Amino acid sequence: MAQAQHRPASPPPVGAMLREWRQRRRRSQLDLSLDAAVSQRHLSCVESGRAAPSREMVLRLAAELDVPLRERNALLLAAGFAPAFRERGLDDPEMAAASKAVETLLHAHMPHPALAVDRGWNLVSANAAVTALLGALVDPALLAPPLNVLRLSLDPGGLAPRIRNLAEWRAHLLERLRREVAASADAGLAALLAELSALPAPESGSAAPQGGILVPLVLDTPSGVLSLISTTTVFGTPAEVTLSELAIETFFPADAESAERLRAIA
Repeated sequence: MAQAQHRPASPPPVGAMLREWRQRRRRSQLDLSLDAAVSQRHLSCVESGRAAPSREMVLRLAAELDVPLRERNALLLAAGFAPAFRERGLDDPEMAAASKAVETLLHAHMPHPALAVDRGWNLVSANAAVTALLGALVDPALLAPPLNVLRLSLDPGGLAPRIRNLAEWRAHLLERLRREVAASADAGLAALLAELSALPAPESGSAAPQGGILVPLVLDTPSGVLSLISTTTVFGTPAEVTLSELAIETFFPADAESAERLRAIA
């Protein structure tokens, strides 16, 4: 008896994909049609599959819906067009200027920790302060690439035992990841969220903010307690997939004692 062959599932039609993004952004057809300068009737026909959108229409609707560049390429492919946004590694010669900008930002932040991560929160690059700090806190075997910084932060075998306010910091990271999943519809991020949510939660400590204006990362280190606050930097006008998904996380000391200890560690 011949064995049944399993064919890969076909991607959904571009109209259904656009409708899903519109609903994800909580936009009505009327609202989107006005902003995209297209009739509501035509938009309805596109979403239902009764009309085929042009390449320009797909890109216009995707821009209005703030669809990530990777997913804009997927929309174009579903509509029968070639992708509009290239994806290249930071080691590509054409990415030299962007790669240099990332390394300059990381180095300029010394002696404070700074690192670059991709869309999946995998470490792309880090300055010497991060290397020194992690080397003092976790088993070097855990730092082998690919290194996911969220997994390293919350896993009991990683930084978690060193984080004094683990309940609060864990709640902050998971909520941030939930927002990213909702914004991007990325299956990899959704899987990471499920994995991290299943890790053991602290038995004590409040997950609610403790009254400050920011949620700090409070670490026990061999040099003493470090209290750090973080900021995120992204490229403002990316037209390339890798750059659009790159984020630079920079940490600043929350007090004078932490600043002095960071200088000593770095």
